[in-house]
Amino acid sequence: MDTPNEVQEDEFFEHYNFKASVGQTPLRVDKFLMNFIENATRNKIQQAAKEGNIWVNEKVVKQNYKVKAHDEVRVMFQHPPYELLLTPENIPLDIVYEDEVLLVVNKPAGMVVHPGHGNYSGTLINALLYHIEKLPVNSNERPGLVHRIDKDTSGLLVVAKTEAAMTHLSKQFFDKSSEREYIALVWGNVENDEGTIEGNIGRHPKNRLQMTVFPEGEQGKTAVTHYKVIERLGYVTLLSCKLETGRTHQIRVHLKFIGHTLFNDERYGGDKVLKGTSFTKYKQFVDNAFKVLPRQALHAKTLGFVHPETEEFMKFDTNVPEDMTLCIEKWRHYTKQSREA
Repeated sequence: MDTPNEVQEDEFFEHYNFKASVGQTPLRVDKFLMNFIENATRNKIQQAAKEGNIWVNEKVVKQNYKVKAHDEVRVMFQHPPYELLLTPENIPLDIVYEDEVLLVVNKPAGMVVHPGHGNYSGTLINALLYHIEKLPVNSNERPGLVHRIDKDTSGLLVVAKTEAAMTHLSKQFFDKSSEREYIALVWGNVENDEGTIEGNIGRHPKNRLQMTVFPEGEQGKTAVTHYKVIERLGYVTLLSCKLETGRTHQIRVHLKFIGHTLFNDERYGGDKVLKGTSFTKYKQFVDNAFKVLPRQALHAKTLGFVHPETEEFMKFDTNVPEDMTLCIEKWRHYTKQSREA
């Protein structure tokens, strides 16, 4: 049987490597991997086991193997080659601006930015390739992408249409000279009217689907988020967040770090009642707010950068989408009623 190292370059597979933490209690390897790999169903993991594509400490194991502390776990999932995933698809795009070297798109919540495990079609890149025949690739072989936003975050993205634009725009994001403002609804009454959150961000050691803050700065990458209170709505607060850096899940992780998880952010625990009473009526109200906004309350509202050719600073703005607006209005109404009671 091949070892993971011998098949690492096979383009028909996706590879994942994990090391069980010191505190890992014995857990079936299929359940262990479910906690670590986004969109991986148990059936898919069990299929990988049947195919001999799960290794622990370099030995092939079955799906019922119990993972223990310090075990090194590797798994491969078969999928189409990446280039075959880049199929143009006629998906409508909300294009805010476009010229010969770039475009700015307003991505809806629920759309994945690029193909990957569990999301082989219907992505922003599939839509872009239908709209534009050829796009330059970035350092990760992602056509057109200068930066990304999460699947369930809505808002603005700039896409490069030429190699020169890709280089120019990527440097601005690397140099932190681009401007990005997000609107966020968070749990709790944020104490200060404005502030800055600093703390290195890296993968959570026990849950690889999450990022976490390493305040001592020994792990992860430097991350800085500036925030300002827009409106206080009792048990939640509406914020403006400006990114100085652009780490994975940065706003979501930083706000949780200061005790103000994004409203309805399932991955980071914001889909539960984190502030407020335990009364049934209040819980029903929150559940209704979750139904109105069935995703994390985060929108990339403004985006600014220097145009790669004209050298003109360009700034774009979008309206907060309807689902988030309706949720904010519900909280306004609830807060007003509470104050009048």
